Amino acid sequence: MAYTGEVAVGGDPDVREVAGLRITKVATPPFENNCYLLRCLATGETLLVDAAGDAPRLLELVGDGRLVGVLETHGHWDHQQALAEVVQATGAPVLAHRADAGELPVPVDRLVEDGDRVTVGRATLTVIHLEGHTPGSLALLFEGDPGQPHLWSGDSLFPGGPGNTQKDADRFTSLMDDLERKVFGPLPDSTWVYPGHGRDTTLAAERPSLPEWRARGW
Repeated sequence: MAYTGEVAVGGDPDVREVAGLRITKVATPPFENNCYLLRCLATGETLLVDAAGDAPRLLELVGDGRLVGVLETHGHWDHQQALAEVVQATGAPVLAHRADAGELPVPVDRLVEDGDRVTVGRATLTVIHLEGHTPGSLALLFEGDPGQPHLWSGDSLFPGGPGNTQKDADRFTSLMDDLERKVFGPLPDSTWVYPGHGRDTTLAAERPSLPEWRARGW
């Protein structure tokens, strides 16, 4: 069946393969967070984006792959419920931004900044720092699929708007500025977006709403 990005807690993961990278999306309890496993098909090396919950399920999905890292998109507690257990079981290093590292329950092995590269087997992904939802929120970009970049946006970009900035005008402006300058500006409409909760989207679907988001202030 074709990938849809529609997943539910307790249901099957959704899987697609693009440019030698297998992308597995699964919804985890207790807060219906999305977790993503990115596996290089050539080497089996796997990166987990957000160990949000249900560590046994995440470890099952790693399977015979080698977990080479867990990238936490930000430090909010609903995105880290399974982190300690996954790290204990696999010894995988944890990657996060310096500004959010102190919020995590385990030490961060690699502090990543805007523009840093993360390698998973033969795939290379780029870190994008999007300040606003939290000080150290990150997105992760894969440009190895010709014609369609893939962006894991954490809680910084969803269908219908940017992530929650708790009605803080400065945080909202910071997030919107970063999204427009680092995401909507350089990336094409074909970019597929994998958020931290809910369904996927594309930049084409969201771009027309940028002025509306600015005007409403959230």
